[in-house]
Amino acid sequence: MCGVVGVAAHEPVNQILYDALTMLQHRGQDAAGIVTLQDGRLYLRKENGMVRDVFMTRHMLRLVGKFGIGHVRYPTAGTSSSAEAQPFYVNSPYGITLAHNGNLTNAEALAKTLYKEDRRHLNTDSDSEVLLNVLAHEMQDLDKTHASADDIFKAVTAVYHRLEGAYGVVALITGHGLLAFRDPNGIRPLIFGERQSENGGTEYMVASESVALTGSGFSIIRDVRPGEAIFIDLNHNLHTQQCVEPKEYTPCIFEYVYFARPDSIMDNISVYKSRLRMGEKLAQKILQEWGENHDIDVVIPIPDTSRTSAMELAFKLNIKYREGFMKNRYIGRTFIMPGQQQRKKSVRQKLNAVPLEFKGKNVLLVDDSIVRGTTCHEIIQMARDAGARKVFFASAAPPVKYPNVYGIDMPVRSELIASGHSVEEVRDIIGADRLIYQDLNDLIDAVKDTKHSRVEGFDCAVFNGCYITGQIDEAYLDYLQAQRSETAKTGKKGVQIVADTPVDMTGVTEEL
Repeated sequence: MCGVVGVAAHEPVNQILYDALTMLQHRGQDAAGIVTLQDGRLYLRKENGMVRDVFMTRHMLRLVGKFGIGHVRYPTAGTSSSAEAQPFYVNSPYGITLAHNGNLTNAEALAKTLYKEDRRHLNTDSDSEVLLNVLAHEMQDLDKTHASADDIFKAVTAVYHRLEGAYGVVALITGHGLLAFRDPNGIRPLIFGERQSENGGTEYMVASESVALTGSGFSIIRDVRPGEAIFIDLNHNLHTQQCVEPKEYTPCIFEYVYFARPDSIMDNISVYKSRLRMGEKLAQKILQEWGENHDIDVVIPIPDTSRTSAMELAFKLNIKYREGFMKNRYIGRTFIMPGQQQRKKSVRQKLNAVPLEFKGKNVLLVDDSIVRGTTCHEIIQMARDAGARKVFFASAAPPVKYPNVYGIDMPVRSELIASGHSVEEVRDIIGADRLIYQDLNDLIDAVKDTKHSRVEGFDCAVFNGCYITGQIDEAYLDYLQAQRSETAKTGKKGVQIVADTPVDMTGVTEEL
């Protein structure tokens, strides 16, 4: 999962991009990058680390220009190298730089076609570089010294016909302007807005989440539609076009469960309200299955994402809500860390129990989801160590049984605790006295409960194994397992960062 932002302004965009990336920092803490455009030249700074660590004053001063894009990311395999931080750049045609959130499920086939037929060299294992070169090839085929907005949309339409998977893209085309487009199912989020500059001109921003816009004083225009591209030329004229027919409008439901900030609005759906309703639905299920004599003394969230759901759950059950865990905010997310032992150790560094809230009580711990189960097991043990008499556990999401193929580094099926285990078996493994999951239909109802969204459904593949874009078979999942498994990650040589799907080019040169 990554965060992208693009800005077309009447003033220098370096600070605007920096501020927007800090608002999107939750979407990736491994690397950050900014590219700006001025007088036909691109200025780039990217490196491993948090936004505040990557951009020093000396870097900001060099990022000149009134157009720019930015990116934050986390790695999906192994450790990391700044060589694969984004944005990526290709010099022909025009000079194009691109940042991408999502995953191309046909990246390997595209990479081979790019090498064999398009004569384009890939320097990394990133599917984002594949996407950039596909765009560059289609722009090259225009065979024009300068491309109009219609020409650019024609090229993007050709790109759509070649890509499979999920993507939210921002790109700068030197001498032309800012381009953005979204996958035909709208799986990955993308939203744009505007504001008036001091000189009266209109400025535009496009980003992964609305908080990046509103935090910088932009008002929301709308979400980029599935299959739609927007282009802002160097004269700040906004052009939009539906480049391909949208498919079923199905954003990723896990954005609302976990990834997005609660103050974001995505596809006209409030993330905060969705999480409130998740807590309400879960409370109803507890009453149905455990009864009113549920024996819960206190509800405690596992910081931070589950707070909203836990608060509403406690309210509906008329039970005390307490903060029982204090969080060290300088520790990264554990489920993306390479290696079970590192994740296990990180949990104890990340959270510290407050004994006063646990001693002698039956506590209900609420989390947004259960993935591997490693974190849950450690936290439940921490609650017991703090004096809890009984520890119950509730997940605001259904059991995660299948890997994600659209840009979230969900582990392979064999590493998902709910895959192949019943609820009772999971309860026993994580060490809880009771365990309850959200029902999938209740989760969908919680997120979709709005009159203003045009969403037709959701990508729920991690829960039900139904991959919205199709063409995901056992062979692909086996390939993904070979790339994502703990064994594969720890066995990789050197230091590297593999963007959402690693591209295997083994044997391509030999075939030629």
